[in-house]
Amino acid sequence: MAKKKSNRDQPKTGKRDGKPAARAEEVAGGQHHAARAHGIPAQVDTSLPATREELLVLHADARRRRAAAPLGSDAFRAAVDEIARIEIRVASIEQPQDPPRS
Repeated sequence: MAKKKSNRDQPKTGKRDGKPAARAEEVAGGQHHAARAHGIPAQVDTSLPATREELLVLHADARRRRAAAPLGSDAFRAAVDEIARIEIRVASIEQPQDPPRS
């Protein structure tokens, strides 16, 4: 029985167009997109409640509004922005205020 030919040495191609797939160093200036900071620091909205429980209620309400809004509409975008503000506020609350002592 003949051996199957291995295509391990062949360049990888994209699934749809047959062109060679982009390598990681060619994408996003050589960095994986998710691993890079976007250059815009998060702004904590201190006008939001200071407890996690209150923020989660607001978060659920904003998610309901986002789900009910047509994709790409102004209402959808507003709900997405509100969800982001709430999540940033939750993260700021959950961070330890003082670094642990060694």
